[in-house]
Amino acid sequence: MSTIGHTVQPQVSPSGKRGAFPLSLLFLTIGAFAIGMTEFIIMGLLPNVATDLNVSIPQAGQLITGYALGVAVGAPILTVFTHKIPQKKLLVLLMCIFIIGNALSVIAPTYGLLISARILTAFAHGTFLGVGSIMATRLVAPERRAGAVSVVLAGLTIANIIGVPFGTFIGQQLGWRSSFGAITILGIVSLIGIIRFIPILPQGAPANLGQQFRNLVRPQVLLVLLIGALGCGSLFTVFTYITPMLVDISGFAEQSVTWILVLFGFGVTLGNLVGGRLADWKLMPSLIVNFGILAVLLAVLTLTLENPYLAVLTIFFWGVAAFGIMPGLQIRIMNMTREAPLLATTSSHSAFNLGNAAGAYMGGYAITHTGLISVPLYAAVIAALGLLGLFISLLMKDRLTSPEGAEVVNPVSVY
Repeated sequence: MSTIGHTVQPQVSPSGKRGAFPLSLLFLTIGAFAIGMTEFIIMGLLPNVATDLNVSIPQAGQLITGYALGVAVGAPILTVFTHKIPQKKLLVLLMCIFIIGNALSVIAPTYGLLISARILTAFAHGTFLGVGSIMATRLVAPERRAGAVSVVLAGLTIANIIGVPFGTFIGQQLGWRSSFGAITILGIVSLIGIIRFIPILPQGAPANLGQQFRNLVRPQVLLVLLIGALGCGSLFTVFTYITPMLVDISGFAEQSVTWILVLFGFGVTLGNLVGGRLADWKLMPSLIVNFGILAVLLAVLTLTLENPYLAVLTIFFWGVAAFGIMPGLQIRIMNMTREAPLLATTSSHSAFNLGNAAGAYMGGYAITHTGLISVPLYAAVIAALGLLGLFISLLMKDRLTSPEGAEVVNPVSVY
């Protein structure tokens, strides 16, 4: 434990190894939970926001698009300008940006100011998760790195189960601004915990920007970023249109969809945690198997949608598989960019968000050209492309550049 001004060594267990999941991880998870809430909560409050600010529903929908673009563009830009800041101080700075953005959302009197506040908040999103993931791996023993990343990212998934429904309820009862007020409070809790419990860990001199970009644009890294975008694309191809599929094809009442999505959220959380454990065990084999299962489940969903019970069962396991890939992909990227991992890990969140947007577009394309029932099949093809990318990644030689400029083979590139 420490304050910002004092350096301490990582937490050590009685056996001499760093603790599996120290208390400090909890506050990174709370920060991720708050980020998950602020990203998704606006979807349930669009009518309230549109009415209050006298804009149309499509205009209010730009608050979602603006946030996604803020993440996609802002994460690498902010990383470039803050790459020399020590990681703990950077976490504090990012959470302050997040708090200010949400506080401005509470008081924003106009639509223009609200979308500006959302974009400001989004700038902290990818970089916080990137720095938080790197910090998490340094707080635990090496064999628990993927598990630690999954614990942090679990904040995003749990937000969809608890935070978003609860925050939407608050917004519907007390006004949409109160939801952003609740998120602001969560951000403050995370900030206090980061200041109090996250240690200042020794780190080498920051890599220069040229070295960071050289690491980022290596074919292996770009391929993994593409694989991550394909994984998220397969998710949002279906998730964007899950409500009309369940209502129009499976025959569920609209009010029942909420509880199905809560079940999906439990699957997502389970998949994130199990995926972290499997990635710690065998990284590439677990990713390949997970992507294969994901593609199969999406194809099966095309067949099971017409049976309500089988549809719900398939959706649960789809949630497990869809988020089981995330911790492994993050660790894969960090393994290949150990000299300057921050730009790569934050860029991964940019790639994921671009995948989200592309997936939503592909789902709409499928509905327009081949009908609603074909949407999961399109998603299955996207997941299969991700699987193909993993096989190509496995076959490629992953080379790193040493500090002296010599090229060396990354010994952990495969497993």
